Amino acid sequence: MKNINVAHPPNIGWLEIELDKTEMDYLWKCIDNKGECNKKNLAGVNEGAYTLKDKDNWFLYNVIGKCIDAYQKGFGEDRGQYVPNTVQHPIVLHHWWVNYMKQYDYNPCHLHKGLYSFVVWMKIPTEYKDQKQLPRAVTSRSESVSNFEFLYNNILGEIKQCAYHMNKEKEGQMLFFPSELHHQVYPFYNCDEERISISGNIRIASDISINDSRVVNTKSKGFK
Repeated sequence: MKNINVAHPPNIGWLEIELDKTEMDYLWKCIDNKGECNKKNLAGVNEGAYTLKDKDNWFLYNVIGKCIDAYQKGFGEDRGQYVPNTVQHPIVLHHWWVNYMKQYDYNPCHLHKGLYSFVVWMKIPTEYKDQKQLPRAVTSRSESVSNFEFLYNNILGEIKQCAYHMNKEKEGQMLFFPSELHHQVYPFYNCDEERISISGNIRIASDISINDSRVVNTKSKGFK
């Protein structure tokens, strides 16, 4: 036996981004100026959800564009269908909203429509370690209580989970992922404060009028 190598088959994943103060301040300003209720269009059971407006496409230019570049560079040819032809078909931050969740609220397993999606945690009033010690959760073998979770199939077709433990350290973190990646949010307990997060979808603008104010000519803005 000369050697043993570990083979990792190609696959796609997601990005973890830490937003800075300028970016977070902008998002809070968007929340302060939130639009109409969007609750009826969501899969989850939550306190409320409201549309947001990206004034002058600031978030698209300064954050989303960099995420798309990083995703394409990070996953290379394995990114498959998740690479838009941005010269012929510009991208658009088609739909984004702020979520307010209270204890017992949840978001069942679901996916989004679009090319990429993202979530940003703005305010997390609970700590996973405390939630896990509650009587209803302490004996469970899972890491589900209060957490955000991705679900995906491994090479054997088994469903695997990747949980993000919700605590204040996650405030300001953004996850950027293919829209078809399944995910879910479990309820938290014994806390009267709201959890606040932002979600959004990025689409190719091939089916949207080129005169639509949301459409971005990615070539002129430095998108790869």
